[in-house]
Amino acid sequence: MPLFAKPSGASATWEPQAADGRLAQTAGADPAGVFTSDLSVSEYVLLGEAGFEPLGFVVGSSIYHVGLQVGRWSQNQELQVLTQAMYSARELAMARMRAEADHLGADGIVGVLLRMQMYAWGQDVLEFVATGTAVKAMAGTGAHRAPDGRAFTSDLSAQDFFRLLAAGAVPVAFVLGTCVYHIAHQSVMQTIRQAGQNQEMVQFTQGVYEARELALVRMQAEAHEAKSSGIVGVTVAVANHVWGAHATEFLATGTAIRRLSEEHRLPETSPKPTFTLGLDR
Repeated sequence: MPLFAKPSGASATWEPQAADGRLAQTAGADPAGVFTSDLSVSEYVLLGEAGFEPLGFVVGSSIYHVGLQVGRWSQNQELQVLTQAMYSARELAMARMRAEADHLGADGIVGVLLRMQMYAWGQDVLEFVATGTAVKAMAGTGAHRAPDGRAFTSDLSAQDFFRLLAAGAVPVAFVLGTCVYHIAHQSVMQTIRQAGQNQEMVQFTQGVYEARELALVRMQAEAHEAKSSGIVGVTVAVANHVWGAHATEFLATGTAIRRLSEEHRLPETSPKPTFTLGLDR
């Protein structure tokens, strides 16, 4: 299945000037600056134990007008115009968040949160917002960066991030795959025939199954493109948004990871059980 094209051109690299002043006063851009983060106190402490320090809270946003597409009433089919809109808008938000992290010289972004919200301007206008905390390894070797040399992105909690590093792996990218799908309506005769009976609704099953598979395949394609070895924390969310009951978005997300060389592995932290045999009778 095709992987939808990522945004390119000026819109993909555009950064709001309002962010320049905020970023210039953070620890990543100014040694005398202060860091900002959405980390809890426990997460901040654990991040330090993992050998990382926070640099600044980074944001990416895209307000997108979602177009229209008509699906056939009685046919299962992907609504590719809507799929492309939902994919492109999220990628723009993620790219701008990552650009802020690059501005701070970050090795990665932890706790990535990707959300969508509506305003009073109309139901077909949506804002996609990506947020996270840019971090840098205290050792400063750059070994934890993504294979493309830029900051990694991850939606893992600080606790999971710590355990991942302890296991000798590191995040590469927050990956996603999406599919907006029209689930066919049943005919009147189909509805009458199944009334009062236990039976599978095959048409619905087939539509939902294919839509979910398309989302998962595209997420896996992103992970392969990012040169990762696997994906952890996979979830598949389902939402109808504003298109009606039979037009549904399936969104698969996860964190792609790769193995580190042994010298970058964290020291063993998990206590190992021991067996003690007393010699007293």
